[in-house]
Amino acid sequence: MNHNRPGTGPLTVTVLVFPGVRLLDVTGPIEVFASANEFGGRYRVQIVSEDGSAVITSAGTRISADLAVDDVREPYDVLVVPGGPEWETLIKDDALLDAVRQLHGMARRTASVCTGAFLLASAGLLRGRRAVTHWRQSRQLAVRFPSVRVEPDAIFVRDGRMMTSAGVSAGIDLSLALVEEHYGAQVARAVAKDMVVFMQRPGGQSQFSARTQLPHSRHELLRRLLDEVAANPGADHTLAAMSRRAGISVRHMSRLFDDEVGTTPARYVEQVRLEAAQVLLETGDDSLPVVARRTGFGSAESLRRAFVRHLGVTPGAFRTSFRTTGVGTTNANTDNEEDREDREQDTQA
Repeated sequence: MNHNRPGTGPLTVTVLVFPGVRLLDVTGPIEVFASANEFGGRYRVQIVSEDGSAVITSAGTRISADLAVDDVREPYDVLVVPGGPEWETLIKDDALLDAVRQLHGMARRTASVCTGAFLLASAGLLRGRRAVTHWRQSRQLAVRFPSVRVEPDAIFVRDGRMMTSAGVSAGIDLSLALVEEHYGAQVARAVAKDMVVFMQRPGGQSQFSARTQLPHSRHELLRRLLDEVAANPGADHTLAAMSRRAGISVRHMSRLFDDEVGTTPARYVEQVRLEAAQVLLETGDDSLPVVARRTGFGSAESLRRAFVRHLGVTPGAFRTSFRTTGVGTTNANTDNEEDREDREQDTQA
């Protein structure tokens, strides 16, 4: 879709701001659209608050508004609804939700950044739609709004005229997608290079999420097994082996995991091993085959398949992304030969 047809003016982007809004949720998209104007795009950005007054962001920075909500009277192209750390309070603000609905009614497309998805959902705009938010709040969004089909690993989701994005900087990804939709891939690519960001970042937001805590179980025997898996993920934790150690049948063991952990033994063990491998890759110098052996994957190829399946990136790419910022080195690329080979395999695939 290209709203900027010959003879029409620039595309108008309206960014809603409110007290406690997260600063980067606002400035990230604005920077994308401003940069696009340097490479052939034509955007006009207007910042709108409920009454036209300036607001104080969660970072303590003051943002001025160009207009009040009631001053927006003509249809426009894109509404951007950012989020804020105090989203649980924001979704109870009836005036703010009314503002979201009012601005949405005049927009050709409505997009949210991070926890802005909660404002859209609370305003009734995501019913029956697919959506995403920050990985920390994905479960909350699904529980509070069961009619919303949450996709927890996505960076951004497009469903009809609605778009939602993951945590904070994902608003930049979403805005690049809009630039590509409006003006084509060449302009979006130029903006990405200008801002030194990915045109499409590798993997989903699972790779950024915190390690899962050991599940709480009321069953003493299962608690002991879970402790064993966490303490030594590289050991033999097949269903048969765990059942033998516990002195119970395979069927009983499967039932215990389903009742107490909510998944199968194999899936749970793989998740623990994956997280153990992430820690080793972030903090250690072991080669990929050594990491694979220490965490129970057996081979570098098995480790690689698990990373790609669950995180959307290879182990080598994960280590490069999360181990260091590269400060103090002449070259931020600090990976080793195995990591480079791993990434090369990923490229060839």
